[in-house]
Amino acid sequence: MSDKLAGQHAFITGGGSGIGLASARALLEDGARVTLMGRSVEKLENAKRELDGLGAVDVVAGDVAREADVAEAIAQANDRAPLTIAVANAGTGAIAPLAATTDESWQHVLQTNLSGTFYTFKHAGEAIARAGGGAMCAISSIAAVRTHRFMHAYVVSKAGIDMLVRNVADELGPAGVRVNSICPGLVETDISAGLFATPEVYESYIDNIPLGRTGVTADIAAAVRYLCGPEASWVTGTVMSVDGGQHLRRGPDYGPFVQALAQQQNDGATS
Repeated sequence: MSDKLAGQHAFITGGGSGIGLASARALLEDGARVTLMGRSVEKLENAKRELDGLGAVDVVAGDVAREADVAEAIAQANDRAPLTIAVANAGTGAIAPLAATTDESWQHVLQTNLSGTFYTFKHAGEAIARAGGGAMCAISSIAAVRTHRFMHAYVVSKAGIDMLVRNVADELGPAGVRVNSICPGLVETDISAGLFATPEVYESYIDNIPLGRTGVTADIAAAVRYLCGPEASWVTGTVMSVDGGQHLRRGPDYGPFVQALAQQQNDGATS
């Protein structure tokens, strides 16, 4: 625990679990106040209980895919205390062969991941600029820089986030707002559980990670804490890989995972 972030107020989307929750913990431990946004009230309340005793934590329910929800959540947070940090973490994924990727799935992933980040930056950026400056950070993915077969909407959404980060950093720099993104490799969270449970996919990751292990949420939270803190006061427009070095090699082979999903669907259709 320290007071390096005393007086700072962080808004975190997808804050009820995984990387968002770990980031909240890291920021709280250095003295920041946090507001968590997420779709599940139950997850948010559980997260608030888990963080009890670390500092001021508020929660607000909403869907980052809807701009009105994001704008309202940020307005509520900013009314409690001026925002100085925003972490655009909420995201989703979909996996299917190109020919089987539906428009509904494509739009849902892009709306949540890319538009959700855009809405967060748009409304939080304005609030942070009014407060005199601060930092915004997006959670991108190694899928933004290395192909991930069968994850078409996901890779496009994450690559879009990284370019959005650079553009917003350029625009908001004169207002004292720093903007960066983090590209995690495979990290064990609720959304990635199926990948860890598929041995062939897991091994294809490990084979291409020079440091020989997958990540934990604390690895990414430490990067969030750095980029949002005073130690990174001259860092903006940066895309930081936190992936054990996987960006030096290649993406994973999702073929076995897609085959397993197809088999499950076939079994369900014939049962």
